Amino acid sequence: SALFWYTGLIPDLATFRDRAKHKVTRYIYGALALGWRGSARHWQRYENAYLLLAGMSTPLVLSVHTVVSFDFSVGIIPGWHTTIFPPYFVAGAIYAGFAMVLTLAIPLRRMFGLEDFITMRHLENMAKVTLVTGLMVTYGYAMEIFFGYYSANQYEKFMIHNRMFGPYAWSYWMLIFCNGIVPQLLWLKKIRLNVAILFVISIIVNIGMWLERYVIIVTSLHRDFLPSSWGMYQGSRYDWSFYLGTMGLFLTLFYLFIRVLPMIAI
Repeated sequence: SALFWYTGLIPDLATFRDRAKHKVTRYIYGALALGWRGSARHWQRYENAYLLLAGMSTPLVLSVHTVVSFDFSVGIIPGWHTTIFPPYFVAGAIYAGFAMVLTLAIPLRRMFGLEDFITMRHLENMAKVTLVTGLMVTYGYAMEIFFGYYSANQYEKFMIHNRMFGPYAWSYWMLIFCNGIVPQLLWLKKIRLNVAILFVISIIVNIGMWLERYVIIVTSLHRDFLPSSWGMYQGSRYDWSFYLGTMGLFLTLFYLFIRVLPMIAI
C-alpha cells in the first residue's frame, strides 16, 4: 500500500523539486523524485510499475481482512466461531474505508475549492459503493442471528440473545441503526447528491463500524462458557485516552500530508 501510494506521487514530487525555491527543500524533493525527468521511458516504467502495484493491492485487500477474520473464526468463543467472517470482514473493510474517505474528502473539497476535481459524480458513486457494501454487512448481521438459532448451539443462541437484550444491548442496536438503517437513505438520489447529508451519513457509518468491533470483541468475551469469568468492561481512562490519541496521531499525519504533498495527483 505504501509503495502504491508513493509510486503515484513520483511525477508530482519531481514538479515540486523543479519549483522549490529553497535548496534544502529542492534536495529533499529531488531525492524522493528518484531522478524523474518525464521522458517517455520514465512514463513507460512508471505506468508498468503502477499497474503492477494496483494489481497486487486488489488481492491484498481480500487476503489481509480474510486473515484477520480467521484470527477470530478459528477460536471457539461464541460469536467468533463462524464461517461468515471472511467475506463479512472484507465487505466491512470496504464499507468503512469508503465512509472514511467521504469524511475526509468532503471537508477538504470545500476548504480548498476542489469541486472541479472531486465532482458530484465521484461523491455519488462513492455513496453507491457505500450502500452496496452496507447491504453486504447488514446481510452478515442477519446471518449471525440465523446461525445463532439454526445451529441449535445453546452457547451461540445465548450470545445472540445477550447481544440483543443483555447489558450491552445499547451497543448492538446502535450498531444496527448506524450500519443497517441509516445507509438505506442512500437509495435516494437526492440524498446522494446532498453533500451535507452525505457527510453526516459517513460519520454515522464510521461510528457504526467502531461499534461493530466493540460488539464483536466485548460482548463475545464478557460472558463466555464459564460464569465465573463473566464481567463488565467499561474501558479505563488509559484505554479511552489511547483511543483518542490514535485519532490525534492520524489527523496530525493527515494535515502534514496535505501541507507538504499534493492532495490530488497532478
